[in-house]
Amino acid sequence: MAGTLYLIATPIGNLGDLSPRAAATLAAVDFIAAEDTRVTVKLLNHLGLKKPMVSYHRHNAGSRGAELAQRLLAGEDCALVTDAGLDIPVTAIPGPCALVNALAVSGLPTVRFTFEGFLPMNKKNRRAHLDSLRAEQRTMVFHEAPHKLAVTLRDLADCFGTDRRVSLCRELTKLHEEVRRTTLGEAVAYYQENNPKGEFVLVVEGAPAVEREACTLEEGLELVRSLQAGGASTRDAVKEAAAACGLSRKALYDFVQRQ
Repeated sequence: MAGTLYLIATPIGNLGDLSPRAAATLAAVDFIAAEDTRVTVKLLNHLGLKKPMVSYHRHNAGSRGAELAQRLLAGEDCALVTDAGLDIPVTAIPGPCALVNALAVSGLPTVRFTFEGFLPMNKKNRRAHLDSLRAEQRTMVFHEAPHKLAVTLRDLADCFGTDRRVSLCRELTKLHEEVRRTTLGEAVAYYQENNPKGEFVLVVEGAPAVEREACTLEEGLELVRSLQAGGASTRDAVKEAAAACGLSRKALYDFVQRQ
């Protein structure tokens, strides 16, 4: 019988954030696959545990991944502190998350958000990605390293405007945790004068909703006919066209039926 691969969310800073379930799982598994064994050993020392560890990261995933799979298939249980696998029972052990923590303290809307991670390093790809987010109305969350923060803030300000609100969450749950709620323009100016230190989560306000004038019934009818030509039923075409045009579904349906 194959062993189980446990995905464990390790603390993002404060070792006391590790859940009792995560600690119990680390104590029970046969071995641990860690992105950086030097970091994970500090966690194990904190828990008073000694466990066999193997390094597993993007640079050795090809060779080491096959090795880990063989050990799992042979019946060993493994705690993985980074990513997931396939074809083997996988159990996720929840824990602290920088994304959620940053949203909670950002002061920005949290009902709808999008996680964008690290922006592309290539300047052209980076600009194209930001351009695709110009009209994004959800709160946006980015990760950034200190040595790239100033450039990223300038790019965000150029794309979204200097008045767009941002919350810069630094070193979350660690000794020097800091949350700076400001605008992109003010953030650019601040970090021109102050050297950023630590890892950042940037929570950026979404674009304001754009009010649009409702289409005429004739324009709605035109869209309905186009959708019908593509194979949509009258009911589905009216539903989609009414939403897209800001029209009453019943009024548009009655108008379509009269034509």
